[in-house]
This record gives sequence, C-alpha cells and structure tokens, in this order.
Amino acid sequence: MSSASDHGRVRRSYDAVAEEYRARIGGELAYKPLDRALLAALVEQAEPGVPVADLGCGPGHVTAWLAERGVRAVGVDLSPAMVALARREHPEAEFREGDLLGLPAADGEFGAAVALYSVIHLKPSELRPAFEEMRRVLRPSGRLLVAFHIGAEARHLAEWWGHEVDVDFRFFDTDTVAEHLAEAGFAVEARLERTHYPQEAETRRGYVLARHTF
Repeated sequence: MSSASDHGRVRRSYDAVAEEYRARIGGELAYKPLDRALLAALVEQAEPGVPVADLGCGPGHVTAWLAERGVRAVGVDLSPAMVALARREHPEAEFREGDLLGLPAADGEFGAAVALYSVIHLKPSELRPAFEEMRRVLRPSGRLLVAFHIGAEARHLAEWWGHEVDVDFRFFDTDTVAEHLAEAGFAVEARLERTHYPQEAETRRGYVLARHTF
C-alpha cells in the first residue's frame, strides 16, 4: 500500500474520533510532569520571538500550552477535523493542515518543534524523510523533541472509542529514532525513557531531543 493511501487512512480515522479524542486526551498534560518539563526546556532554548511548531497537534492542547507561555505556537495536523477543532478550542494559536512528509511551512520558519506521538503512524522507511522535512522547517540550532512508543510492533485498530477506523500504531526502538535523526542532519542531545502513567495506555515511552546542525 502506498504512503499516500496509508496517510489517507490515518486522516480519516482521526477525523472520525476528533471530538472524542479531545474529550479524553485534551487535558493530558496535567498528569504528565516529564512532558511539561521537556516542553519547558525546549521553549527556554528556542530563539525568542520565533514560532514553535507542534507537529501532529491533534486537538491543539500542546500548541495551546505553548501559547499560554508566550510562545508563537503553530499546530500542524493531518486531520482536517482535528485542525478545525483546534482552531475552535484554541483561537490564541495558529493551526494548519499538513503531512509530516510535506509540512506547510517555509524553510527555517520555526525556532523549535515538537512531534509528540505523531511519528507512530509512519512506516519505518518514512522516519528519515519525515525528520529531514522537520529539519527543513527549523532554523539552524533549532531543537526538535520527538516522543513515541518503544518497541518493534505494529498495532492495528479497526474500532476506536466506538468509531470505525483503519489505523496502525507503530512502535520504535529509541536507538532507531536517534539514528534516523542523525542521518537527517540532527545532533542528538538527550534520550529518555519512562513507563506509562496510570491514565495512559500500557506502553513504554521514549523521548529524543535533537538539534538542527548547520
């Protein structure tokens, strides 16, 4: 199956669950102290006044968290329903519809970017192209924070919260993510792993913080 058709399945699946996703996930940062700390560190190191991107923003709650801290935040998501929902709920931030393999942004537009559990819908062969595209839209020395589920499996969902969907969730090894980032022109600065919080699905979580190299 082509990447375009795969991404179409993801788009339609998230369109189907958008409202339920916001209701269940939209307040998640309240119980994720490590995520908040990593986001705060990213913001602190970003060039002042330059926009920060939330890639795979869903209903926009992370984008809004950034905006609440004085950041010019821009959320990007594949799902039109998620983008519409984010614009409705968080008018203080900007939201755009777009794919991780073809981001709707100019070269060097962002001072930093986060991709929290958005690469999990990519094929392994798409990781490096996605990271190359993220590097394209970052300024030199801009940081990228990537979060993902750790492992080597792929889970398929045909039903999600009572909605019919057709979406795959892919798990990645931390070394693999770090290697693809390095190949795409990033310098890996930090790698973290944690177990799930009680409110989360029971998977181990990985984070890689990387810097755009010249």
